[in-house]
Amino acid sequence: MRRLPSLPRLTTIAAALAVLAAPASGLAATPSADALTTVAERSGYARTGRYDEVIALCDAFAQRYPKSVRCETFGTTPEGRPMKLLVASTSGALTPEAARERGLPVTLVQGGIHAGEIDGKDAGFRALREVLEGRAAKGALDAQVLVFVPVFNVDGHERFGAWNRPNQRGPEEMGWRTTAQNHNLNRDYAKADTPEMQAMLALIDRWDPLAYVDLHVTNGAKFEHDVSIQVEPLNSGDAELRKVGRAFRDGVIADLAKEGALPLPFYPSFVENDNPASGFEDSVAPPRFSHGYMPLRNRLGMLVETHSWRPYSHRVETTYDTVVSALDRVARRGREWQAATRAADARARELGGDPVPLDYKTTDTARTIPFRGYAYSRTPSEVSGALMTRYDETTPQLWQVPLRDEIAPGRTVTAPGAGYLVPAAHAAWVGDKLRQHGVRFETLKAPLDDARVEAFRAEGSEFASGSVEGRQRTTLAGAWAPETTDVATGALFVPIAQPLARLVVALLEPQAPDSLASWGGFNNAFERKEYMEDYVAEEVAREMLARDPRLKSEFEARLRDDAEFAKNPRARLDFFYRRHTAWDERYGLYPVLRTDQAPAR
Repeated sequence: MRRLPSLPRLTTIAAALAVLAAPASGLAATPSADALTTVAERSGYARTGRYDEVIALCDAFAQRYPKSVRCETFGTTPEGRPMKLLVASTSGALTPEAARERGLPVTLVQGGIHAGEIDGKDAGFRALREVLEGRAAKGALDAQVLVFVPVFNVDGHERFGAWNRPNQRGPEEMGWRTTAQNHNLNRDYAKADTPEMQAMLALIDRWDPLAYVDLHVTNGAKFEHDVSIQVEPLNSGDAELRKVGRAFRDGVIADLAKEGALPLPFYPSFVENDNPASGFEDSVAPPRFSHGYMPLRNRLGMLVETHSWRPYSHRVETTYDTVVSALDRVARRGREWQAATRAADARARELGGDPVPLDYKTTDTARTIPFRGYAYSRTPSEVSGALMTRYDETTPQLWQVPLRDEIAPGRTVTAPGAGYLVPAAHAAWVGDKLRQHGVRFETLKAPLDDARVEAFRAEGSEFASGSVEGRQRTTLAGAWAPETTDVATGALFVPIAQPLARLVVALLEPQAPDSLASWGGFNNAFERKEYMEDYVAEEVAREMLARDPRLKSEFEARLRDDAEFAKNPRARLDFFYRRHTAWDERYGLYPVLRTDQAPAR
């Protein structure tokens, strides 16, 4: 692996940026190449710069390369900071319209979604500079557009401290994992609660990147492997597009290995916490994560995780090599891969009536792999009392551990023939959420009388006992069944015949892991709000038993065959209440319908 250049250390951000200042005459000066180096480089990778460095470098790159780089603001954080990006291409195409007109693929590289894991910012700036100078991936920016977001979680970046990542080696200080509102942005792609994510989704929708490269640092144990590369679609999404995902992943892994890295194709988290012998399990991320979200758009999502216990200089170098490799791979095969994504878009338009996996599961099939770890011991801790693993980093050791990496669809549904209907009562907020994702829908201008639809009535609903990302998640049991109902004017029709069909299913199927329902958006529908007093229910039950012999037989059989029911007074009274006209027929009804017939226009 190449040695990182070491430049004289500067003691303050002000000194680091002084070279960018205008001369005394007041005329703007074109920054030199040295002026585009980072605090990290100048400090020998002991430190990383604050966000004012990002703003200054963004402007400086645009000044030095006015025909090839633009510095833009694509959002504002809750604390009022600008969210900066750099657009770079030596083709002259520096807008989404120009990129589309010329058929150029777009690669979006994102750093600092977890702002304590800041390797991507420093590696990305160096990669951009050296690619522009022709020192790396020569000509790569002739054949694509790079959209580089140095820091996604800007407010978290400025929550700066020395121990924000205690299980990480360097830099001396770094930002914080979550936003100023304490959101984890890499749990927010599907639900899109944060202004930062809403700005990112608008950016994705505007630029339509072929590849989204998300730069992180691992948590976890101590071992020799220094980076993991995961790409989807590879085990998920459009079946034909998986070939492209595998080619992208394997190509980058091969490039990293040539540079001396020890890359992995799975995230190295033990199956049993802190127990190396338990081995590893590969998986498909749900769409709350970047690399689970992009396949639903028929695009490539790459998760890059450098190893937290490697020194900061090593991690930045490895991330730099990854970014350069990704740009080089897209430059060489991007147009071919774009054709594959367009074909996947066309197939998505035809998903109506086809099976669509909502999630994926790893099977129990395991194979033994060699894994480059260290000698270790597991002994009881005198501090916690728990069994604790202690590593000897002076003694490399080849572990033989199990890996489960056979992945299959989990829960699967049949996509509706035409699409989904969102009643008018929920049209406003659901419509806002669909717009944030770029999903196409229309508002009904006339009612649908006696519409034949499918409705989902929950047979059981389980609300999470605690808050997750400020929400109460919900797990629903039940199934779709045919019904006839009236749908009022103002309802939304969300067609399945669109390129984002997989995303539509992921958002609107109530049992999908990151659907609007799973994140608690419809919890009111599963809360019982009306009751029949016990003394009234008792009278009603006696009347119903007296006039309906079949009901009486059913009740007696239930008492005989179901011991739990027989000893539960509330359940026994509800047996009659649920069969009475006073029962709330909307209780447990998921307020989104499926239809096989598109509304007439």
